[in-house]
Amino acid sequence: MSLSTTNYSFYTIPAVWLLSILPHSYAIMLYSKSAHKRFDNCHPRSLTSKLEGDQTIDKRTKERIIRAEGAQQNGFENLAFYAAAVTAGNAAGLAPQTMNMLSGAYLASRALYNLIYINGDTAALASLRSTVYTGGVGLICAIFVMAGNAMNKKLL
Repeated sequence: MSLSTTNYSFYTIPAVWLLSILPHSYAIMLYSKSAHKRFDNCHPRSLTSKLEGDQTIDKRTKERIIRAEGAQQNGFENLAFYAAAVTAGNAAGLAPQTMNMLSGAYLASRALYNLIYINGDTAALASLRSTVYTGGVGLICAIFVMAGNAMNKKLL
């Protein structure tokens, strides 16, 4: 099985989903460990609002939890765009090597994005996070453009 002949791009969609949910799991773990409280799974979206008034958690940990939740939200906001691009690229018949390279690069960009977002408490790291995000969106757009070009060639 070679990266140039076997297409793994569809498998990256659930991997991107996993990279999107992992920051939330990390936030829950940090919250439970820091506050010595159980996460309220009945109201999972209230975690960040609960942090504001909680004096048992230090500011740095609160900020990290909030950034982890932000990373999770951003991942899910981009998942459909990415999945559509992978589907379009495959429907257009892009080469497996191309799809593997672009989808693998996107997967790496999401992992790096999460790490920078969760740990990035400086303006420089925030800028780097935005750059990594923009690069990831660029990879998605590249797949769409290449798919569009391939489909247009088929129509000629």
